Amino acid sequence: MSTRHESTRRTFLRTGAVVTGAALTLPAVAESGSAQAAPRNVFAHGVASGDPLPDAVILWTRITQSPASTPGSGVGQPCSVRWEIARDAGFGAIVGSGVEQTSAEKDFTVKVDATGLSPRTTYHYRFTVTSGPAAGAVSPVGHTRTAPATGADVARLRFGVVSCANWEAGYFSAYRHLNNQPDLDAVVHLGDYYYEYQTGRYTGKTGAVRIHDPRHEIRTLRDYRTRHGQYKTDPDLTALHRSTPFICIWDDHESSNDSWRDGAENHQPGEGSWIVRRSAALRAYSEWMPIRPGVDPQGRHLYRRLRFGKLLELSMLDLRSYRDLQVDAVSSRIDDPARTMMGRAQMSWLTNGLASSETRWRIVGNPVMITPVLIPPLDPQTTGAVTELLGVPREGIPYNADQWDGYAADRRRLLDSITSNGVDNVVFITGDIHSSWACDIPVDVANYPGAGTVATELVGTSVTSTNIDEMFNVPENTAGPTIAAAFGAANHHIRYCELDSHGYSVLTVTPSATQMDWYFLNDKTNPRSGQYYAKSFRVRSGTQRVQPVGRPAV
Repeated sequence: MSTRHESTRRTFLRTGAVVTGAALTLPAVAESGSAQAAPRNVFAHGVASGDPLPDAVILWTRITQSPASTPGSGVGQPCSVRWEIARDAGFGAIVGSGVEQTSAEKDFTVKVDATGLSPRTTYHYRFTVTSGPAAGAVSPVGHTRTAPATGADVARLRFGVVSCANWEAGYFSAYRHLNNQPDLDAVVHLGDYYYEYQTGRYTGKTGAVRIHDPRHEIRTLRDYRTRHGQYKTDPDLTALHRSTPFICIWDDHESSNDSWRDGAENHQPGEGSWIVRRSAALRAYSEWMPIRPGVDPQGRHLYRRLRFGKLLELSMLDLRSYRDLQVDAVSSRIDDPARTMMGRAQMSWLTNGLASSETRWRIVGNPVMITPVLIPPLDPQTTGAVTELLGVPREGIPYNADQWDGYAADRRRLLDSITSNGVDNVVFITGDIHSSWACDIPVDVANYPGAGTVATELVGTSVTSTNIDEMFNVPENTAGPTIAAAFGAANHHIRYCELDSHGYSVLTVTPSATQMDWYFLNDKTNPRSGQYYAKSFRVRSGTQRVQPVGRPAV
């Protein structure tokens, strides 16, 4: 742990706590229509798709020509890869194909923007190596789905929502159970797809359930490529990628903890240039993720918007590349109007997009929590020992400075724009905090609910990353419920808070309501863990308020 703090989000969880006192290999399966089965190692990282449009989708894979041609190694010969996309699994109705070149320059990844497709249609795709040592190898068949036509009336859309998957902290059973959810249009990954830490750095009471590769903290392009490659050998993640398109944005751990425009909490002076490190992280992320970067007069960028008929627009935010340095939680600079979370160009893009949107819902993929949160005063009778350990002020901490609470003026600019433009049905879906929340976002937090609400926020928990009970080595569901009640007592706009569980969420959007259903794992350290349904909250159209619902949307 650093002298300041190892992680602001973990500081937030820890402060909440004191309120209460080796790569697996894919099976070589050639589906219907494959000319031959791929050798086990050629497509060891699977296939994936992402960023669906009405007429296009990104297709992705990686070619491993030999056992030595591991991610980041640079070993292998340039080769050609043919891609095909079809309406049927037997590839009798191929609607698109082409040949791509890959080499060590791309870490032997292949990424294609397959265009000319039909709206809201299920497609099947595959890759065939056509030159080099692996020539003739055919990938498993992937399945994907395009978005509805821009002007289409859409009755329902369903998205998986996930974030914060730490390889060492547990198995990715959440991805397996999400893969069994019916009728998913896409999976929205809100960041921390992987973690940059060295072995054992951030695992809580479970310890390292499995070991990172490389074992050291990743800093170089080779390191980032290697870590990406390891995560894409997880069988549950690979299966989910193969079956469903992803819509991804990064948070901090894809580069380094608590990153900002010119540095990171976990980037030390002796670790070289931050610009070089961040560039390596971004290059690896662009190579290994099925994303389509946005393009505008400012150039290419990760933030982007996808439209799904008349029902919704999804704006995915990059909250790491443009933000100013985080300040201490009690600093007056939190309210400094010169400080920014999103940067001027992204703020303009978001506010203009929300104001001009013609869809019923405006969903914002938001990597860090935007709801104002006052951490309540401590109860010395039940938390005195932990209070002394952490040195937390007894009066309570007003902000988590790595979240939007640390950039209050930028948040006010965004919320004021929503209010002044008369924009309704804005729902922020959020990751990062390793816990589950449903919140109203007040117009004036000091006058809630009297002043009304401007938007809502639904926060999904982590796939595996450490939360309250693991951080303090206490039994699950002992401290958490009391902490959640204390948060609610100090912040009446927080309608749901659960701090101990891991899993995933499903977001169902209809013209009349947006609903999030939370599902939790029984045991993240068990690779075959079961799951259970936990909670649902709904936002009815036009209300800007969350309300509990007794059952899942489906």
